[in-house]
Amino acid sequence: MIKLTKTVLFFFVISFCFFNTQCEDDDVVGDLICDLSTIVSASEYNNLNSDNFAFIDAEIDGDCLAITIGASGCDGNTWEFSLVDSGAVAESSPEQRYLKLDFDNNEDCLAYFERVITFDLSPIRVEGSSKIILHIHGLDESLEYSY
Repeated sequence: MIKLTKTVLFFFVISFCFFNTQCEDDDVVGDLICDLSTIVSASEYNNLNSDNFAFIDAEIDGDCLAITIGASGCDGNTWEFSLVDSGAVAESSPEQRYLKLDFDNNEDCLAYFERVITFDLSPIRVEGSSKIILHIHGLDESLEYSY
C-alpha cells in the first residue's frame, strides 16, 4: 500500500511539473497588437503642426513601432497621437519612407510625463521589398523596418 501511494505521489509531482511548464493562454508570441495604425497622406504630412514633445526612444518590434515621448501636462491621459507617412518612397536599396508624429496636447499643467504609444507599420510596406528605412521627423536616427 505504501509503495502504491509513493507511485501515485511520484506521478502527481511529475504531472504538476509538466503542466506548470505549458504556455498560458495570454502569452503573446508574435502578432503584437499596436495601439494605432499609420496614416499615409501627403496633405496631412505637409500640413502637420504638432505640439511640443521630446523623443525619448523609438524601436520596432514586429510590425509595431513603439515611440516613447515626454511632454508637459496634467497626466497625459488626454494626449492624442497619429503617425503620418508622406506617401513618398525614396527609390533606393532598401527603400526609404518619411514620417511625422502628430501630437496634440491640450493639458495646461507644468508637470512632465512620459508615454509609450505604438503604431502599426504594415500600411507603409513597399510591395516587392522586405525592409525599408524610416526617417521620422525629429528623431535623430533612422530605423530599419523588416517585414
